[in-house]
Amino acid sequence: VQLQASGGGLMQAGGSLRLSCKASGRTFSNYAMGWFRQAPGKEREFVARINWSGDSTYYADSVKGRFTISRDNAKNTVYLQMNSLKTEDTAVYHCAADRAGWGTNRSVRGYDYWGQGTLVTVSS
Repeated sequence: VQLQASGGGLMQAGGSLRLSCKASGRTFSNYAMGWFRQAPGKEREFVARINWSGDSTYYADSVKGRFTISRDNAKNTVYLQMNSLKTEDTAVYHCAADRAGWGTNRSVRGYDYWGQGTLVTVSS
């Protein structure tokens, strides 16, 4: 599976962005998908996860209520809608695929495929 993330950019605090992650391959609908982010000088951290069918989602406490993860299996795409952006949301955002399509895995090591990342910069 190859993953291509897009949609990053520069936004003022309080604004919104939607990230997309397009996957290649016919087995996308079998995978759980996650979004992670990595700020300069920090470790990569979990942001959100959605199971294979889209009916279960999980969020880091820092983004709960502001970010929404969703997927369209017909388009092989997972999305991250980011609202009420804060300066601390500035990071490179990566999408990832977990061959285990269910569960609540939030660990970087639990994901099998990674996209290249898209930069989100939030200014004050």
